Amino acid sequence: MRVPFSPPDIREEDIEAVAAVLRSGWITTGPVGREFESGLADYTGAAGVVCLNSCTAALEVALRLLGIGPGDEVVVPSYTYTASASVVLHVGATLRLVDSAPGQYVPSISQILDCVSSRTKAVVVVDLAGVPFAAEELREELGRRFSSEDLPLGRPAVIVDGAHSLGATRLKYRAGQLGDFTAFSFHAVKNLTTAEGGALGWRDGLSIDDEFLEKTARRLALHGQDKDALEKSKAGRWEYDILEPAHKWNMPDVLAALGLSQLRRYEEMIARRHEILEMYADGLSDVLAVLPHRGRDWRSSAHLALTDLGRCAEYRDEIIEMLAGAGVATNVHYKPLPMLTAYRSLGFSMADYPHAQAQYERVLSLPLHTLMTDEDVHFVITELRHAMSTIGLR
Repeated sequence: MRVPFSPPDIREEDIEAVAAVLRSGWITTGPVGREFESGLADYTGAAGVVCLNSCTAALEVALRLLGIGPGDEVVVPSYTYTASASVVLHVGATLRLVDSAPGQYVPSISQILDCVSSRTKAVVVVDLAGVPFAAEELREELGRRFSSEDLPLGRPAVIVDGAHSLGATRLKYRAGQLGDFTAFSFHAVKNLTTAEGGALGWRDGLSIDDEFLEKTARRLALHGQDKDALEKSKAGRWEYDILEPAHKWNMPDVLAALGLSQLRRYEEMIARRHEILEMYADGLSDVLAVLPHRGRDWRSSAHLALTDLGRCAEYRDEIIEMLAGAGVATNVHYKPLPMLTAYRSLGFSMADYPHAQAQYERVLSLPLHTLMTDEDVHFVITELRHAMSTIGLR
């Protein structure tokens, strides 16, 4: 038996949806993309959504919409993938990393607030594994402590890296409503995929006009051009202007069709992922801890099955090799940023982020996807228990 880590769940209806776009003769950004955006806005409760070619692009567009650049600071967790932080450098702002809370993958609100200064224009928080961060509480605290008429929102903005969290809920909110801006990913390994892609959403009630946000985001994603290809294709509408030398980040309809098709069954997909997580938690409870994905007032999107290897942590690489030999693919999420060459070269040191390092040294990610059968899940449990038992007998 072989259990891959996270293959895409592509069904016949997805293939037909993409084929329909290919047959239509219009495959770049157009009406299907708009329909996908509308569906995402309805699903997330966001005031507006613009689809892009990646979550990374969405994060950078959010920073640019807020006018963030040289001289500004952005606070980012140290335990995350590079995309959460690299965009800060792309716009020329100063990156400030914050350690995880003890025993946690993410920082506490108090740790974040301690990193905020008079130069801080935004805070990026990460919904790691699909678990929603308390971004609404952070917004309130920032408003109380760091209000300023010089900032677009009257306080530092909260940008959620929601690459993992489409479909997560917290209190009365859905992912897409918790932060001021939320960036989603539809990469091939994500719960819902467009092969490559992402989206930026913003919550209702911002002090920035929704129409301005949408038009500017679309323009920033299309070279700074004031019309997209569909608008220019209309009779007599060829004339255009470039308002700023921007990037090329738009999502074509051929990819949006795949996302739109998957969105129609997305709640079913999340439910199955939670079933798998519950089987892991039950089957491994006496040997290791599985990151919880439900609480009294929240539910994750069930994106990653993160486990804490505890006493076997020092043998993680050996366990990974033993599982691979048995046909089970695993992973590690993530190396904290200060461990990486790019961030070390910026002067960051892992010694300043001990809690992030401690979490990283113990974590192992198990396979989690909607192609897994119950038999697959039990096989993973059996092989992991066997590997840990083998190590424990030495």
